[in-house]
Amino acid sequence: MPTPFIMPKFDMDQETATVVEWLKNDGDHIELDESVLTVETDKVAIEVPAPATGTLARVSVGPGDIVPVTTVIAYILAGGESEDDLPPESIAMTKEAVPAEEAPSQVVEEEIPAKVQPEGAEPVTASPVAARMAQSLGINLAEVPTKGGRVTKDDIEAYIEVTPSLTGRVKIAATPAARRVAGDLGVDLAVVHGSGPYGRLQADDVKAFAESAAPEVRRVERTAELVPLVGIRRTIAERMQTSFQEAPHIALTVGVDVTQLEVVRARMNELATQRDEKRVSITALLVRIVAWALTRHPYINASLIEETIYLWNGFNIGIATAIQDGLIVPVIRNADRKTVSQINAELKDLTQRARDSSLTLDEVKGATFTISNLGMFGINQFRAVINPPESALLAVGNVVRTPVVINEQDEIAVRPMMAMTLSADHRVIDGVTAAKFLADLVGAIETPDLLLY
Repeated sequence: MPTPFIMPKFDMDQETATVVEWLKNDGDHIELDESVLTVETDKVAIEVPAPATGTLARVSVGPGDIVPVTTVIAYILAGGESEDDLPPESIAMTKEAVPAEEAPSQVVEEEIPAKVQPEGAEPVTASPVAARMAQSLGINLAEVPTKGGRVTKDDIEAYIEVTPSLTGRVKIAATPAARRVAGDLGVDLAVVHGSGPYGRLQADDVKAFAESAAPEVRRVERTAELVPLVGIRRTIAERMQTSFQEAPHIALTVGVDVTQLEVVRARMNELATQRDEKRVSITALLVRIVAWALTRHPYINASLIEETIYLWNGFNIGIATAIQDGLIVPVIRNADRKTVSQINAELKDLTQRARDSSLTLDEVKGATFTISNLGMFGINQFRAVINPPESALLAVGNVVRTPVVINEQDEIAVRPMMAMTLSADHRVIDGVTAAKFLADLVGAIETPDLLLY
């Protein structure tokens, strides 16, 4: 019996996966555990291994399709098996899969007696698609003109376009080709006369009108490249919208003098050079200091899940990282137990592999707090949206040399200043709790010796 190839579930809360590409084609021989396709979850791109050895058959989803987990997406034929051994439901695309762009060739039609007609009327034959359209729109199929012996989808569409809708509006009847040509030429279909059945506009009608009445044609002045909202970009959009709608965000901003932090960093980089290690980044230092501050404020390192607040025991710091298609958050686990040198090496490795799309799922899940640093892009200050299910996120700006008052005698000196904004979920974190966390964070950055006390 053919082995079903099922879209696997990679994470506890995963519901769907987006197909990126098939690494094998229908009819190819594949081996057990060989990578067969690449999919994107809401966190990372993953290669899916074959569940058996055999011939790949009846692939039912393609690039861009959003597929629910546990959906059968193909079959694997063992030696001696053929497509005749496949179950009937594998012939068409799995209903649960959401195609990126519906293709007419994927619709299987057969003649069936239509039920959308008054009782006692002569039976009308219609395709399944036409019957469903008529049912949903309340159309009497007996009133739909047709060229053949049955009502088709095209007949329904033509009937709709020349029939006043329930709101009294009349749609412009035009073939898809006519609409495409009108878009290319910038022609307003409302001023074109149709020569097709029921007055339907044909592509030739649009071309003829554009040639004969060019000065009067209303043209589209704006053009755009259309980019489908799919994959990681779609996931980011959904997660950020949900976060901002469900979690009441509060934001607190502080300025911090990083003079001593720069001194410490310079000393560490001297050691790194001597040891032939990577230079230490500001972000690596911040990860270590933030982890220290989180140990003192458990509600900042928390999640609200349903009706329960989880105060996490581990301090796993996510680092928002820009990639080609959007944003990904690799995680430094147990950051409170690691040295700056360890954090720096791990951070550089994760960042590079994030941009190479080679992170594993375990490396992008389980964060309890996130840092987003846009200082390297010249951003002085910003407010970020919390990464659910976390309860807080620290937005870090650029280091700017600024004149500041340094003592009670109002003496002024130029110091390297950095703005940090904490976004917090007000359901879990009160303003005072957030302020105390920031106060400890500022104290540790301005006096790094505190971490050794």
